[in-house]
Amino acid sequence: MGRRLIINCDDFGMYPAVNAGVLSALEEGIASSCSLMPPCPAALEAMSLLRDRPHLPFGIHLTLFCDTPAYRWGPLTARARVPSLLDGAGEFFAPDRVPALLAQARAEEVAVEFRAQIRAVLDAGLSPTHLDWHCLADGGREDLFEVTLALAGEHGLGVRAWLGPARRRLRRLGRPVTDHDFLDSFRLDPETKFLRYAELLRALPEGTSEWAVHPGLADDEARRIDPGWRVRATDHDFLTSPEAAALLAAEDITLVDHRSIVTGGGDDRPNVR
Repeated sequence: MGRRLIINCDDFGMYPAVNAGVLSALEEGIASSCSLMPPCPAALEAMSLLRDRPHLPFGIHLTLFCDTPAYRWGPLTARARVPSLLDGAGEFFAPDRVPALLAQARAEEVAVEFRAQIRAVLDAGLSPTHLDWHCLADGGREDLFEVTLALAGEHGLGVRAWLGPARRRLRRLGRPVTDHDFLDSFRLDPETKFLRYAELLRALPEGTSEWAVHPGLADDEARRIDPGWRVRATDHDFLTSPEAAALLAAEDITLVDHRSIVTGGGDDRPNVR
C-alpha cells in the first residue's frame, strides 16, 4: 500500500493573503488539495482562481464560525431562516464558542446553511471533491455528521473523517475514508513547527493519512485582522520549503487528494517537484 498523504489547505477564501498562501502552497509547494469557505469575503476571488485552474482538487469547508472579529462573515442563508446558528448579536459564533453553537444549533437549520454553501460552489461552475468542516471535528455532533453525509451522498462527494468513530461509521456504510487520525496544524507550535512536521513525516504510518494545514502570507492585513496569522505564515514557509519536498522524496511518501479516496486510486501527485 505504501504511505499516502493528503495535505489539504483549509480556509481558502477567508481573505486575500490566505488565498495567495494556499495557491502558493499548491503550485510551488507540497500541498495536494484545498478546501473553500463559501461564506467568506474572499470566496469569490478563490472561486475565480479555481475556475482558472480546473486541475486543482478542492473540497468545501462547511462553515458555521467566524474567526476574525474585525473581518466578519455570516451565513449565506437569510438570518431569519437559521437563528439557531447565530450568537446574541445575530452573527456566526467565534471558534472559541464551539460548545455554545453545538448546544443550540438545530440540525435542520445546519442542513439549510450547508446546502446553501454547497449550492454557491456548484452554481459557480466548480466541481468539488469532498466536504469537510471549519472548526468542527466530524461535524461536532453525530446528527450534524449525518447531515453532512447525506449532502455528500446527494452530490457524490467524499467526507473528511477526523477521528476513529467517524471513520468506522463511514466504513460500515461502505464509504471511502482515510486510515488514520488526522492532523490540524493549529495544534502545532509555530516556533517548533519545522521540526515537528519533519518528525511526523518520518513517522507517517502505512496507508492514507490527512493533514489539514492553513497556509497564508503574513501581509499587513493578515497581521491586523487574524489572530492566527503566525500559524498560517509558518505553514506556508514549511510547505513551500525545499526541505519539505526533499523529505517527502526521501521518505517515499506519495501525495494524494480526496479523489484518490473516492475512486480508490489515480490522481496521485508526484512526491518531488
